[in-house]
Amino acid sequence: MTDTFPDRLSVDPKSPYHDAELLERGIGIRFNGQEKTNVEEYCISEGWVRVAAGRALDRRGRPITLKLSGEVVPFFHDSADAKS
Repeated sequence: MTDTFPDRLSVDPKSPYHDAELLERGIGIRFNGQEKTNVEEYCISEGWVRVAAGRALDRRGRPITLKLSGEVVPFFHDSADAKS
């Protein structure tokens, strides 16, 4: 498996940007220099992330998300552990 990230990735299995194999490996996101744990989807080229808005759910039972703009840097959790 390569260490390259797709430009866009989603945790929603119904999304066309979902990649279960890559998500199983463990991906972290640094957004504007801070690690985020509630990212639902990201896009590196456009510079945004979608994060869950608390525990709020839409009428279909999916989390309500907010789109935040800024610097998006994905990383693998296993490579971060190897450096420690």
